[in-house]
This record gives sequence, structure tokens and C-alpha cells, in this order.
Amino acid sequence: MRNGAVAALTALVTYYGFCALLLLVYSVVFPPTTGVQMQRRVESLFEEEAYEKRYEPVPYAEMSEHLPHALVAAEDTRFYEHAGADWKAIRKAIEDNLEPGSGVRGGSTITQQLVKNLFQTTHSSYVRKAVELPLTYLAELILSKERILELYLNVIELGRGVYGVEAAAARYYGASAEGLSRYQSATLAAIVPDPRGRTPQSMGGYTSTILGRMRTMGH
Repeated sequence: MRNGAVAALTALVTYYGFCALLLLVYSVVFPPTTGVQMQRRVESLFEEEAYEKRYEPVPYAEMSEHLPHALVAAEDTRFYEHAGADWKAIRKAIEDNLEPGSGVRGGSTITQQLVKNLFQTTHSSYVRKAVELPLTYLAELILSKERILELYLNVIELGRGVYGVEAAAARYYGASAEGLSRYQSATLAAIVPDPRGRTPQSMGGYTSTILGRMRTMGH
């Protein structure tokens, strides 16, 4: 039993050390791939539909100014205020999920979603969440808020085989991320909760909600 506990602790420390090293690397370069991208590639082996990966990371300078504002408004309005985990949002999500007949609502921040995309998979469990939390604080310690958001915009899944705003702009609008309008940026933000089940054109109602939040936040 003791040897097993020591082995598990050693494996966990090694894992976090490896992730910390990668975060240091990702502070200056974009990741060549991510945990979620590898997950989708493996899943595609068991799917009939052909899988084509589109992933073209670009710096802030090559993105529409509306994109970061839209993603923050949609996913994490307190992004610049918390230190990685938004405990107020988590408590609210737990309360909402306990209501009879309510849907499942998440309380993950952009930082939490970034480390999930980089180092984990989309499979949800309490164990994954427990492992995710230290990674979240590691990311906040190593990366600036600006870099966290820049990485998130580039690795987030935005369709089957589509990762990041540059690939999504080309896929849905035949444009570059730099050329997206305020409305188009909000439509991409609207599909983040279910990127393989939603399309930007079908999310008019939620897009309007995001645009309203952007106005409230001064954007």
C-alpha cells in the first residue's frame, strides 16, 4: 500500500513538472498539438467520416480586436479578476445544477479550459477536475493573462477538426481571424460550449446575449 502511494505521488509530481515545463515553452511558442487534439484524432479512427485537422495558431496582431472580448464575454467575464479558478462562479454553477430540471452548467474559467485543452481530454470526471486545479494555478503563475487568452483563442475546439480562431474563421467565413467582424467574433464564441454540435449561423439568440455582455463590459 505504501509503495503504491509513493508511486502514485511520484507520477503526479512528474506529471505536474512536465506540464510546468511545457507551460514555460508555451509562454513563447504555440503548442504543436494538444491533449484534446490527440483525443479527437484517436476518436476519428473509429468514425466513418473522414477527419481533417485544421490548426493554424496566430498571434494577437493577426486577430480581430473583437475576438478576445467576445470569448471573455461568453466564457469568463471575471477573467481579469480571478487567479485561475472563479469560486463564485463555481458555487453558482453547483447551486444551479442542484435545481430540479436544470441542465448541467459549468463554472470553468478560461484558464481551466486552456489547461484542459492542453494537457487533458474532454472527458469529465471529479478526478480530472481535481488534477486540473493545480494546473490552473500553475498556468496563472507561469503565463500572463494576455498569453493565457492568446493560447486559448488558438487551441480552443471550434468544430470537428477545427482548432483556434484562424482555422474557424476560414472554415465558417472564408476569412482570416484578423478580418472577423464584431458579430462574427461573437458567433464563434457562441459555439464554444458545444463546438461539434453547434454552428455559428444557428446561434443567433446566444450571439445577441454575448454582444450584450460585450457592450456591458465596455466593448
